[in-house]
Amino acid sequence: MAAPHAKQSLRVWLRMLRATTIIEKRIRGYLKTEFDSTLPRFDVLSALYRETGPITMSQLTDHLLVSNGNLTGLVNRLVEDGLISREIDPDDRRVQHVVLTPEGRSAFREMADKHEALVDSLFVAMSDEDMATLLDLTTTLNSALQNGARPAEDA
Repeated sequence: MAAPHAKQSLRVWLRMLRATTIIEKRIRGYLKTEFDSTLPRFDVLSALYRETGPITMSQLTDHLLVSNGNLTGLVNRLVEDGLISREIDPDDRRVQHVVLTPEGRSAFREMADKHEALVDSLFVAMSDEDMATLLDLTTTLNSALQNGARPAEDA
């Protein structure tokens, strides 16, 4: 027997997926056009911008929920571009620390301001009340999912 709102759950999921896909596509296009950048580069710069000092590559991997292998090439290019610096830990040569350079901090701030304006424009059709409701609903959903919400058992 199907869950009482199975069809509704599927419709909600598909609409959320469609909205997310549209938003992500527009952000990716904007970053490419305006900054000749990619969303993964933006994400790395954003994660480092929030830090008060150098962090390890492992910590950066944890922040971004990606594998270290996926991150290494991206970090190499950001180092080459002068946006981040990387140093080997003197006590453990296997550990690398990364941090935004002043140029990287400045470049990210410009990108972030314009990114925020773009995202605001994508939600312009929604009222403040709608936005508050959507935020509450997605917060509830994220919390349930992170706390191990399980599929309903068949009766």
